[in-house]
Amino acid sequence: MIPDPEAVGKLIREVTAAEILPRFRNLTADEISKKSAGDVVTVADIAAEAALAAGLSEIMPGAHIVGEEAAENSSESLNVLAGDDPVWIIDPVDGTQNFADGKDCFAVIVAWVEGGLTTAGWIYEPVSGAMVWAGKGRGTWIDGKQVKYADAGPINTLRGSLKDHIAERMRRKHGADKSNLPADIVRYRCVGAEYADLARCNLHFALYGGRLKPWDHAAGVLIHDEAGGFSAVCETQKPYQVTPDLEQQTLLMAPSDDSWRQLNNLLA
Repeated sequence: MIPDPEAVGKLIREVTAAEILPRFRNLTADEISKKSAGDVVTVADIAAEAALAAGLSEIMPGAHIVGEEAAENSSESLNVLAGDDPVWIIDPVDGTQNFADGKDCFAVIVAWVEGGLTTAGWIYEPVSGAMVWAGKGRGTWIDGKQVKYADAGPINTLRGSLKDHIAERMRRKHGADKSNLPADIVRYRCVGAEYADLARCNLHFALYGGRLKPWDHAAGVLIHDEAGGFSAVCETQKPYQVTPDLEQQTLLMAPSDDSWRQLNNLLA
């Protein structure tokens, strides 16, 4: 059973208003900590995760909770993703470095997973107030309006998200003929905002690699696919799966299966 999308959206907005936005551009140095190389955590992440976990447990009592910050401290908490029990997955502040730097590009991500399958996902952009939601078989919705992918056109008209070194490698490999290269390459440093812009067609494709963490991708992949996009793991050409095993993988999001194949060949 999919949780009430309105109740979850209301909770996300309330927690954001109470725990995240008051700290935006108001963090002191001792409220920001280095979590790992190139990654930070703030008091807003910790407080918002705790508040979301408590509220989501009231909406669907008995469900497991996997929060980014708790999972970073204990990877064993991911083991619940191997079973059939329902699980809430929370990224309380996606794009924490942007948030800590006072940049607008950050998001709150929540996913509902049953038996390894994401059946509902929410991405909330606190600064704009935009709420993106998708339910399995129910489509993708932004602020109450359903959205669908339009024909994105040929590869050389597309705008996508790539890491700098991958974009540079692509340009070197195909530098003599730019007619088949994407029109524009960006990187937001916030996957939640990128998934939201994929749903809006402000972005047409995105490539994510490494240990694909469920709090980053579970909701976004569902949102993308329910909007009519196509996604697959490049190494297997199979759909992304939510599992406790954070294997090194490459995930490509594209407007269609045909454009996915073209982009995969281009980026190989």
